[in-house]
Amino acid sequence: MAITRLGGANAITGTLPAANINDTSIGNITALPAAIATGKVLQVVTATDDTQRQTNSNSFVTGTINVNITPSSTSSKILILYSTAADGADGQNTVNVTIYRDSTNLGNSVDGMSACYPRVGGIGINHLDSPSTTSQVTYTVYFKVLSGSDNVEINYSGAQGNLTALEIEG
Repeated sequence: MAITRLGGANAITGTLPAANINDTSIGNITALPAAIATGKVLQVVTATDDTQRQTNSNSFVTGTINVNITPSSTSSKILILYSTAADGADGQNTVNVTIYRDSTNLGNSVDGMSACYPRVGGIGINHLDSPSTTSQVTYTVYFKVLSGSDNVEINYSGAQGNLTALEIEG
């Protein structure tokens, strides 16, 4: 009996008949297994600000950019995304940035959620919040000087600050 060796990509050719496949389309899938969370995005709210803001305060002050979102369920999560350029007082200091939900600082009370030191740099915040409410909440960017009294800036040189809130099904 002879042995035939099949080689490489050209060993088998042809088309598999659809009758031999249980579900011929991804559209036939009607549900995911219960153990897989769907995490659907239910709504997106965004705001931008390109006005350079500065402070020499050692306490968090508002950067004026905010978004309002009303969760559809108390189990919903809110994903907060923020980005901008900042300047740490010409290499002399650190800009600390945080996000408040209404009057609650979601970050560390001293350092906030992100920092830029010592020169111009990017600020990026990604935070998953659980507000546990169906009432409107407001997310606002705040910033401050870590120490000293030099001015620090966000939206440096007219860079656009972007704040986005995404409601994620819980």
